[in-house]
Amino acid sequence: MTQKPVIFIDGEAGTTGLEIRERLSALPVTLFSIDPARRKDPAARKDAMAAADLVVLCLPDDASREAVHMAATLGDAAPRLLDASTAYRTDPAWVYGFPELAKGQDQAIASALRVSNPGCYPTGAIALLRPLVDAGVLDARYPVCINAVSGYSGGGRSMIEAHEHEGGPAFELYGLSLEHKHVPEIHQHANLARRPVFVPSVGHFARGMIVSIPLHLDDLKGHITGSDLHTILHEHYAGQAHVRVMPHEPKLSAEALAGSDNMELRVHASTQNRQALLTARLDNLGKGASGAALQNISLMLGLNDA
Repeated sequence: MTQKPVIFIDGEAGTTGLEIRERLSALPVTLFSIDPARRKDPAARKDAMAAADLVVLCLPDDASREAVHMAATLGDAAPRLLDASTAYRTDPAWVYGFPELAKGQDQAIASALRVSNPGCYPTGAIALLRPLVDAGVLDARYPVCINAVSGYSGGGRSMIEAHEHEGGPAFELYGLSLEHKHVPEIHQHANLARRPVFVPSVGHFARGMIVSIPLHLDDLKGHITGSDLHTILHEHYAGQAHVRVMPHEPKLSAEALAGSDNMELRVHASTQNRQALLTARLDNLGKGASGAALQNISLMLGLNDA
């Protein structure tokens, strides 16, 4: 491209949209914005889409679907799309925006017309599970249980206000109907054949996340050790800038990567008890949201920061 590519963020006033907008200042792009008074005006939004090379959708699911339909009515003038909602993360017509998922995923994102940005919890869970399933070590029908804790910034404006102005609960489990909207995404992109049990929680801290998955080593294929699991993950993510496989640590703080676009994966194992715990640590608004979006934007527009 000889000119700076144009990006329009539909929903730039939300948590993810605001952070993506701020981060775009570091990229050689032009941001197209609508007068705040017209952000919900369909005509203004459609004109902005027509002017853009890439539209980033930071909207609720239903509004995102409406925006995708609006973009499609532009025909040959339709922009490429990056959607940050959950609306298209399991849609086979969209490319899943996790560049480190498998070999060639980054190239698929780079050439895609429509990319779905991953969820924060699924990013950690899939990063841990997919390499083990693909390596044939973890059976796709293994009864996977996933526990996770996130900072309150991932809960949207109402949760942020509750914690910052009302001093929200120190720790809270939620999604206890076991129907969390991220489960289908994890199920599909981790290549699992059995629906995992997922138990999310939120802590009284702004940013950060730990996803943890316990395993019984004797239920894996072969006489697998914790060291073997570490090796599989290390080989899968070798050379990746934003995903690092780290040594075991006796304690982990969820806030340690706040403000970072990186993710750390670890295997904690007991040789005597033949048990292991996989952990992924990331910033729920970094690699779990806007950081991942910047990665995908860079890939889709052929920029050097991908």
